[in-house]
Amino acid sequence: MKRWTRWEDYVALAAGLFTVLAALIWTTTTVTSMTLMLVFGGLLIVTGVLNLSMPGTPWLEYAQCAVGVLLFVSPWVGLYASYSAMTFASAAWTSWIAGIIAAVVTAAAFKPAMDARQQHRPAHQH
Repeated sequence: MKRWTRWEDYVALAAGLFTVLAALIWTTTTVTSMTLMLVFGGLLIVTGVLNLSMPGTPWLEYAQCAVGVLLFVSPWVGLYASYSAMTFASAAWTSWIAGIIAAVVTAAAFKPAMDARQQHRPAHQH
């Protein structure tokens, strides 16, 4: 598998970048929602770059998927999904959409990552 060619990792990286920019620029946030969005968005960027530079590393794919799931659940955990009149709806929706996109595209990359890992392993000899 070639470096810097997997669309799934670019999509997850873009979801992380969008989350970070949204937290800093155009969503109404609380301290908690901004912190969670910056942390999980930043981790998606980091894992996206690592996955692009080191394809065929399944544990990185699992880590990236976990970060996407954590971003998705962060509005409930961080309690910014339940504010009155959904004042912070943009932060919650950004987290839900970016998190589910990152998790789904990363899950789609599990099999190719495992296949690439198997191709690079030497055959077991007796």
